[in-house]
Amino acid sequence: MAEKFTKSKENEVVSTKKEFFKGDLAVYPAHGVGCIESIESKEINGDTMNFYMMKIVENGMVIMIPTSNVESVGLREVIPETEVPEVYKVMLEKAQGADNQTWNRRYREYMDKIKTGSIYDVAEVFRDLFQLKLEKDLSFGERKLLDTAQNLLVQELSTAKDIDEKSMMQEIEDLFN
Repeated sequence: MAEKFTKSKENEVVSTKKEFFKGDLAVYPAHGVGCIESIESKEINGDTMNFYMMKIVENGMVIMIPTSNVESVGLREVIPETEVPEVYKVMLEKAQGADNQTWNRRYREYMDKIKTGSIYDVAEVFRDLFQLKLEKDLSFGERKLLDTAQNLLVQELSTAKDIDEKSMMQEIEDLFN
């Protein structure tokens, strides 16, 4: 089955695939890359519903995702390898004046971006916090967000490029040196 990708308003690659199969890799917002382990039917309030049983690669957590809610929960395919340079461009752009805001306002905005599931939004969070870290100490919450954004990027980019996470981390570090 040929995959179709389109560009959204923000120039982000969006998969038009709305159905996943056992063994497919996908990205679940704020949790990262996971594998569709199975598709199961469950009875909920007297209605039979189908669920993707997705196992998150990083921690083994299993998430039940209603097959009818794929778009609303933000489940999407891993970006194609051809889009990796676009993510790098976002990471290398200059941060957008986030240091004028209080740390808790920045934290909320960054968390909202991570929850979108967009790798480009995650790349922006990583970029902004990485650059802010060079200027001043990050709050505990900001450090955790930086780690989260970094982990999400490494997971998806290494999957897209079909390389191990350690090599991907080195590649990201090399971007900033």
